[in-house]
Parts: sequence; structure tokens; C-alpha cells
Amino acid sequence: SSDLSPTMRALSIAASGMQAQQLNVDVISHNIANMNTTGYKRQRAEFQDMLYQNMERPGATSSASGAILPLGIQIGVGVRADAVGRVTEQGGISQTGNAYDLAINGRGYLQVSLPSGQTAYTRAGNLAVNADGQMVTADGFSLEPSITVPPEATAIQITRDGIVEATLTGQATPQQLGQIEIATFINPAGLEAIGDNLYLETPASGSPNTATPGSPGFGTLMQGYLELSNVNAVEEISALIVAQRAYEMNARVITAADEMLQSTTQLR
Repeated sequence: SSDLSPTMRALSIAASGMQAQQLNVDVISHNIANMNTTGYKRQRAEFQDMLYQNMERPGATSSASGAILPLGIQIGVGVRADAVGRVTEQGGISQTGNAYDLAINGRGYLQVSLPSGQTAYTRAGNLAVNADGQMVTADGFSLEPSITVPPEATAIQITRDGIVEATLTGQATPQQLGQIEIATFINPAGLEAIGDNLYLETPASGSPNTATPGSPGFGTLMQGYLELSNVNAVEEISALIVAQRAYEMNARVITAADEMLQSTTQLR
């Protein structure tokens, strides 16, 4: 409010700065914790300056001379978190040799059926086969569309465009089991993360556009590979140091403002 004394205003501004840097550190620590999470996309805290108190509005007319004030006096009241965005750039690709591991090279998400009936989306292609032969995620959620591997299959081949074939005992010609489709979004950063490497569609992400891998604008599949986290350890540690220094500087402002208040109360 406009009746705050300059010293009290400094306390409030610095407190908002400490809260902002605390959020920044929380986001950075989450990135570092997920450095080895398959398909993880790093997050980034974004901030905005808060409303300004207009002591003299820029462009106002000077009452004395009638001249237009070129600058004015605007006092900011701090900072607030604007968003925690997700950086969806491609992570590195690591060879595993597991036939059920899939990496998406390019744009797109695997589609997963949740028990609730919803469709979730993931970049983590560390798949497996359950007791019924269905290709599922590490949490047992089946791919969508569902693909079932027969028990007599001796080998599985997944092409770059998502065709799944099985080599069966006693048969020379592989049998086609199904077609993997992937989904893209106009704003993938707007997807809602629900944990377990899964995302849900939101009004911010837009509706999914599904197609076979390798279609125009869609990535391709790589069997026997996994996409690594796109967290860069050096960048995160550097950002952590900067956030820590910013936190300390805001704490110093609070200390200085408190000393100024103490001096004011001691005036006789």
C-alpha cells in the first residue's frame, strides 16, 4: 500500500525476493534429483516484477511549469513467481540393448491408458510385457493402442515408424502385432505432469495430434535405446549458486532495513 514507509517497503520487497529465490532453488533441486530419470524434461522458474507505486506518473504535467514529466517516480514492490516452465528440448539417447526399450528421436509422446480411462503421455520408453503379453510401462499401464505379444514369440522387432513384429517359433516370416502411434502437442510445455514420467492434456497444451512415427512433424522410434534426462549438471549447479547468492543479498537487505528501523525507534 502507498502508506508504507520506505524502510517497511524494503522489508516487504526483500521478503518477496527471498521467497522467489526459495522457489528457484526448489525447482533447481528437482532438476538435479531427476538427472537420471528417463525422458525427464528440466524445469525453469520464471518471475515477474510486481505492481508499482506511482509517486509521480511518467507523462504527468508539472503543476509549476506545465511541462510534461519525462520520467516520473515509480517504486516497485517486489517480485513474484510467474510460472515454472518445462524445457522440452531433446535429451541424449542411450543404448540399452533391451528389445522393449524405445526412445523417441524428435517430437512426440507415447500414449498410455490409465486405469481411470484417461490417456496419459510419456517420453519414457522403458517398456515391458505383462503376464497377459501386453506391452506396458514400468507401472503396468498398457500402450494405446494396445499391443499383445504372443507367448510363442522368440524375438520382437519395432521399426522406426512404429510397426511391431514378432518372430514366432517354427515360422520364418515375422508376424505383425500392431502399430505404435505417438502424439504431439502445439504447446507440450503446457502438459500437466502427474509424476511417474506421465503427462496429461490440458487446455494450455491443446489437443493431441496422433500419427505414426516418422510422419511429417513427428519423431521416429529407436528400439533398444532410451532418452536420457535433458538436465545439464553444470548449468544447474551454476544456477544454484546464482540463486543462493541472490537469496543472501535479499537477506542482507532485510538486515539493513531492520537496522534502519532500529535507528528510527531510538531517535529522541
